[in-house]
This record gives sequence, C-alpha cells and structure tokens, in this order.
Amino acid sequence: MNVINPATGEVVRSYQPASWDDVARSIGALEQGFARWRETPVGERARLVGAAAPILRRRARKDAEMMAREMGKPVAQGRQEVEKCAWLCEHFAAAGPAMLEPQAVATEASRSFVSFQPLGVVVAIMPWNFPFWQVFRAAVPALIAGNTMLLKHASNVPSSSQAIEEILREAGVPAEAFAAVLAESDLVPRIIAHPGVAAATLTGSVPAGRAVARVAGENLKKTVLELGGSDAYVLLADADVDAAAAICAKSRLINSGQSCIAAKRFVVDASIRERFEIAMADRMRGAVIGDPMADDTVLGPLAREDLRDELHRQVQDSIARGARLLCGGEVPRRPGAWYPSTVLADVARGMPAYDEELFGPVAAIIPAAGEADAIRIANDSRFGLGAAVLTGDSERGARIAETQLAAGSCFVNALVKSDPRLPFGGVRDSGYGRELSEFGIREFVNIKTVWVD
Repeated sequence: MNVINPATGEVVRSYQPASWDDVARSIGALEQGFARWRETPVGERARLVGAAAPILRRRARKDAEMMAREMGKPVAQGRQEVEKCAWLCEHFAAAGPAMLEPQAVATEASRSFVSFQPLGVVVAIMPWNFPFWQVFRAAVPALIAGNTMLLKHASNVPSSSQAIEEILREAGVPAEAFAAVLAESDLVPRIIAHPGVAAATLTGSVPAGRAVARVAGENLKKTVLELGGSDAYVLLADADVDAAAAICAKSRLINSGQSCIAAKRFVVDASIRERFEIAMADRMRGAVIGDPMADDTVLGPLAREDLRDELHRQVQDSIARGARLLCGGEVPRRPGAWYPSTVLADVARGMPAYDEELFGPVAAIIPAAGEADAIRIANDSRFGLGAAVLTGDSERGARIAETQLAAGSCFVNALVKSDPRLPFGGVRDSGYGRELSEFGIREFVNIKTVWVD
C-alpha cells in the first residue's frame, strides 16, 4: 500500500495491508467492546469524543501537511478541514446527548416512549478527498450514539487513517470502540457480511455505493450512502453576475475541484450568459497551480494521475462534441497529477461535462431560456446531492430551492456546504440516508417503541 505524492509522483511511504485475519480480529474486538461502550453513559461518550477537538487543533499543521503529501490538498485547506472536524466534535459533544433522549408519546398506556438504542459495529468505508472530515462526520455521531466503529479508509491515505485513530485514542475513546484497519477494497464485501457487523456507511463513487448496497442488502445490514454529485448552480436573470462568479469559482475550486458538493454545472439565464462567462473565466484563470505545501496555494494537484487523465478525457470529449473552451484544458508538462482550472461553455446534453461528474477544477456553463428551463436543466441529472440558486430575490430563490430542485441540500446566494447542525445527504444516484444533525445521529440506532401498561 504505497503513498504517492501527487505533486511529484514519488512514493513517500509504504504500508503493509491488513490481512483478513487482522480485520476479523478487529471486528471481534469491536463487537465485544460494544457491550461496554453502549453501557458507558451517553454524556461520558460525548465528553470523550469532544476531547478530540483540542487535539485536532494542536496537530492541525502537521496533519494538513500529511494530507498534502498523501492526496494533494493545499495545506491551508487541510487546516480548515481539521478545524471543521474540531467544531464537529464540540457540537455533537454538546448537542448529541439531547438528540438521543427518549421521546414521550401520549397513548392509552401509563407510559409510552420512543428510545434510541445503538445497533453495534458500524463499518465506515471512507474516501480520500476529505480524509479527516468525512471520517469524523460519520464516526462522531455513531460513537456518541453508542455504536462502535471500524474504519476502512481509502488505500491512498493510510497515514490519515492512522492519525485519526491516534487522535481518538488520545482523546480517551478506547480501542474497543474505534479501530482503523489498512485493508484493501477487495475485503469490503467480507467485512460487511461479517456477522459481527451491524451496519455500514460509505462515502464514495456510485459504483462503490451499488456494490456496498448489494452486499448489505443480501445480509440485511443498514447502510447510509453518500455518493457522487454533479451540483447545479442556477443563475437567474436578476443575479449579481460578479458576486455569482465569485461564489461559483470558489465552490468549483474547493479541494482542487475534488468535492462531491462542489459546483459543477452552471445553468445560466441567456440574458446574463455572456457576462457570466467572462467573469467566471477571469476568476478561474486567477487560480494558479501551486505547491500544496504553500499557505497561499488555492489549486493543488489532483489526488492521482489516473484521475487527472480521466478528467482530461471528459474535457476533450466534451470539446469534440461542441463545448467551447474558455480557459485551461491542457495537461501541464511536469511530473505529478496536475490539471489547470478550466471553463467550458455551450455545454449540452450528450457531453461528459453535462452528463457525468467532473471531479476536478472544470466548470461547465449551460445556457438556459429563463427560470423554468434553468430548473429543468438543473434537475436533468442522475445525481441529487446539492444545488444552489443565485438571484437578486432571495424569496424567489428560497421557493425554488425548497420545492423545485431535486437535491439533498439547496442553498440560495451561497455555495453548498455541509454543517454539523444540518442534515447532509443526497437523492437519486447521490445516495440515501443522512449524516450530521439529529437526523444523522439517529441513522444507526434502533428507534425502539417502549409501552408500559
């Protein structure tokens, strides 16, 4: 299991993958530990998880540099990711216990209520693009709810996997409650099918989600799936073009464009299309590729060269089918997985830039003939993770966001982001189930009816 620095293409560290016997032992220990962890008072579970926050902040620079070496995230963004994890820990440490309080229900019984009881061992199959945040947002609510967790992280971020285990262990979360294994993906079906595993959560690609859902369904295991996205940002005729371009470019470039909820399709009213194309191209050109270890770098390398090559294929194929290149679109002649910020205009159905997820710094501008057509185009996707509306009339935007866009999170005059206080997840091929908020903490619990006559 090699760690390849995507900025240079060099192998910086190697790990020995866990065997099936290693993984099975970890599952067994977590299964036995579940009986003790669930009996630990919820307030104490929350306190231990919350204790990870100052540890995360103390290690922020070191762990951000590790992310940069493993998957190319600019170090300033890595530090922001670590800080967001600390906030998550603090939020759920404070609010989580109340979310799990029994809820009284008036019936003919002398007492009846709904109780939230943990399920057991939850397997977290996590991706490389936000190697800390996506683990913490799955683990923190599940642990506070009383579950134990096995982390199977992406194979190209093993150092991040080990670092997260170290942080939780230092915080006081016992080894019998959380364990990370450096396992290859071919072991995932056996992990999910293991009788000691109660549930699974995955953040990843649509094919990975289908595979996990298939095995989990055969074994009747609960799952939460957060999959890909091709988020549409709808720009209405009354939008402030310059402000909209700033929001859109920032969202498109987060993590060098490698985010499920990054803006990807920009559906623009024809009356402002030309002005938006100029403003967006100017913003995107301003994102100069830089060393991910430098504090001022916005655009680093992609995580792997094969991912860069696939993105370039999508760009070239879209151009061949009629898309107009406004900037970027050429692979730099240098070692590593670099790709420039790129803008495509005149994007239409039948092009990869319209139909597929572009996991990199490529913006697809699609013209629309008014509000109704823009909403139609935004919803013309197999994905449904996030969406945004940019307009001078926030009430109009809220109406569209609430009732007319098919996505799990819809924002008005702001970029789509996840927040511990709000539920996060998608519809359609973007998955099912929710993370974060009270909805997320109750995904991996037995919602139990108790009736006392």
